[in-house]
Amino acid sequence: MSIDLEVWVEKYRPADFDEIVSQNIAVNNLKSFVKDKFDMPHMIFAGPAGTGKTSTALIIANKLLKKDKYYRNVLELNASDTVRMKFVREKLNDFVNQNMILTENELKIVILDEADNIPKTVQQTLRRIIESAPTNVKFILMCNYINQIIDPIVSRCAVFRFVSLPKEKVVEKLKYIAQQEDLSIPKEREKEFFDTLYFISSGDLRKAINTLQMAVSLELLKDLNIDEILKISGFIENAVFINLKTALLDGHFLKAREIFTSIDYLDSRNFIRQLMQLIPDLHEMGNIEKSELISYFGDIDYYISQGGDEEIQLTSLLAEIATKKKV
Repeated sequence: MSIDLEVWVEKYRPADFDEIVSQNIAVNNLKSFVKDKFDMPHMIFAGPAGTGKTSTALIIANKLLKKDKYYRNVLELNASDTVRMKFVREKLNDFVNQNMILTENELKIVILDEADNIPKTVQQTLRRIIESAPTNVKFILMCNYINQIIDPIVSRCAVFRFVSLPKEKVVEKLKYIAQQEDLSIPKEREKEFFDTLYFISSGDLRKAINTLQMAVSLELLKDLNIDEILKISGFIENAVFINLKTALLDGHFLKAREIFTSIDYLDSRNFIRQLMQLIPDLHEMGNIEKSELISYFGDIDYYISQGGDEEIQLTSLLAEIATKKKV
């Protein structure tokens, strides 16, 4: 099997509305907007990563603007990289208001990804551009957290909410790609493999596809090394996690800490996700105690995100799990 150099996320990106996975409510409403393009409102697509927001925006743009018009009249931006005050005031404003090569029957579309990462001061400038934009200019904003978009922008847009993808739909898409790419996956370990990809992705289809392609590129499918797939994705391997789980469920904090300190690679957020799998196994804990523990997981994640020492915070979390275990 030759390694395909093409990025699979792009190769298998949906080309039409019917190919968008599990977003029927949003897609059905969008179809009606596209039929009458000049009455189409500015839009916000809100929802978790890897659920089809960007693909849907590109489908709309491709349906409304064909061939050379697409490349001339569509501006695609990622807010994390480019959208700062100077850019908004100059380049974006120029694109929106430059109509020399447009006729009144042509659209311009601005596709703005990760809009929730735009600083609030820049959002105020963006708001004024949206307000004063000609009627043939349409904005499509994508975000994970709509509460990070200022209200004056939200109120000027139709909001479409994209829901998390169910596991069976993610696995179905991965199996389709595996079939198309003629991948050799041991039949007896196929379920474990796809379950691992889904866990790593946390429902993000884009991440799941990227992980699948990475596993193929690193030749991990021949012997199907699940531990290596976990490690390259920032998780600890199964054998280490099982030992850690046993120590925590037995209430042995010192043993758990010893295992933790022996890990030579660690992504704190992924490690917290793995530890969350322990909660259903804490059978002797009541629902209230489990709720308090889940809340503590959130606190630790927040402290680390704010610059807290990862080793101290994660050790504290291990202690909390071990000591809450009733013996």
